[in-house]
Amino acid sequence: MMTSHRLALISSLLTGSSFAFHLPTTTIHRQPSLTNNNHNHHHHHQQRAQSVTLHQYPISITENAPRDTITITDWAINYGIGLGDTFQLTAAQQDDAIHDDVYTITSQPIAPSTPILSIPSNVILTGSMARQELGSQTFGAEDSLLLSDHQPFYLFLKVLTEYELGDQSPWYYWLNSLPRYYSNGASMTDFCFGCLPPYAAGLALAEKKRYKQYVEALSNISFLSEESKQSEEVTKWAFNVVFTRYMELPGGDVALVPMADYLNHGAEPNVDISYDEEGNCYVYSMTEVGAGEPLVFSYGDSTNPSNLLARYGFLDESSSATFCKYVIENPTFEMFNLGYPNSMYFYNDGGISNEVWDVLLYELLKSPEEQQAFYHAHMSGDGATKQNYHDEYFPQTFAVLQNHVDYLVHELDEAYIRMEDQSFISSVDEEDDDNSNSHPRLPLISRHNNTVRGILELVKRYLDGMTTSY
Repeated sequence: MMTSHRLALISSLLTGSSFAFHLPTTTIHRQPSLTNNNHNHHHHHQQRAQSVTLHQYPISITENAPRDTITITDWAINYGIGLGDTFQLTAAQQDDAIHDDVYTITSQPIAPSTPILSIPSNVILTGSMARQELGSQTFGAEDSLLLSDHQPFYLFLKVLTEYELGDQSPWYYWLNSLPRYYSNGASMTDFCFGCLPPYAAGLALAEKKRYKQYVEALSNISFLSEESKQSEEVTKWAFNVVFTRYMELPGGDVALVPMADYLNHGAEPNVDISYDEEGNCYVYSMTEVGAGEPLVFSYGDSTNPSNLLARYGFLDESSSATFCKYVIENPTFEMFNLGYPNSMYFYNDGGISNEVWDVLLYELLKSPEEQQAFYHAHMSGDGATKQNYHDEYFPQTFAVLQNHVDYLVHELDEAYIRMEDQSFISSVDEEDDDNSNSHPRLPLISRHNNTVRGILELVKRYLDGMTTSY
């Protein structure tokens, strides 16, 4: 339930009574109506010729195409998006030293509960609304996709639809402000996958597979031009827009929320994103934020940097722990309760979470009776019984963990050798432009591998110390 204070804040956002807006400085010549945006798309798609060519679309989506992040603020205001007087977009260079990351900061110090953004529901793109708008002919495409992919797939179709409308789309200026270059799994090459250790490579390959499934499903969609459907550049860009920017809504829907999508990831969020019953979105500060600091919320678990790299294409080094990368093919209910996989951590100081030892021991106990006794001791808080099992089976558990760490280090060594053989390691000579342009994602991959290796070396040292003290 919303407090009266929160309702008052929302009211101020909607009325602008205490909410300072940036005034437009650039004239936007085309202003298609959002209220007419649904403009009987089904009829529109039936009438639109299939001979549309890509050069007719004003949005250039080549990887090196410039982003228009100047006009986006004017567009937002003209479409009713409330921008707080401290809201500011800024840019920072990414690992490839070519493409900028554009994100939100506060221009002045702000207190908790300061309004940052208000986005009306008719500007927000949701999977369910896209499904309703695009019509029944899209339903057949669902058959080839997992249920969890249905809503994002409709956002994918919606982005492609608006892309084909070009500057006739109400979302043209927002789309034209978005990145063209991505470093996530869907954008990686086979060479990139070969430079990642198996766990990270598997996550990245899963994103690539999802992208290919989305493209295959387009064969059932007739309202998009064949040129768009068959263009890897177009389809991959639309896929990346969706999967690097969508937010999950209460109730299971997914949404692209213009301007809120410029909030970067942070392991410790300083903003809160909420929605009212009409689907309007509100962003408030949760903490005090200093001038020039990024406004951030969590995209996902920061203890799994490999997953964030595969899905979003960035590396989060802020967490004090990381997933130990011990993967069980068919985990049982008991294993989940013992902490698999969400609490199986290697700490940045080399420490190992108790859950790692618990899960490994449970898996080692071949007798169902012993497994159940250990599990019951865990669930009932019987620490003495658990410790007895750990003491009895320590040599076996230790050996499994040590072998696992050695394997991970070996795979990182192999990945480094593959990069070195191609002369594309992160320390490549800056004058070798040809190599860096061929594989621009390698600096990020190398940094990921070095981060993981640094933690593993500390864990390995910790384990070596245990052998001398036990």
